[in-house]
Amino acid sequence: MAHHKSAEKRIRQTETRTLRNRANTSRLKTAVKKAEMAIASGNKAEAEAALKAAQPELARGINKGVIHQNTAARKMSRLTKRLRSLA
Repeated sequence: MAHHKSAEKRIRQTETRTLRNRANTSRLKTAVKKAEMAIASGNKAEAEAALKAAQPELARGINKGVIHQNTAARKMSRLTKRLRSLA
């Protein structure tokens, strides 16, 4: 249990940030998962739309500090590569 004012504030800040980060991470994962499922289904038009929706989510994840820049680049690259292999 925190005994100092600053420690109590830190606990409050951590709770708020954890909730925010969890929401952002969930949104990011959902977008990527939808893109992966669309690619797996084989429907190229649907897969392109899903990837177009996932790319800004990945960029937003970088800006929010939820995901590392290289991780986002790797995911985008792999998804794009799989989409191109559909043709």
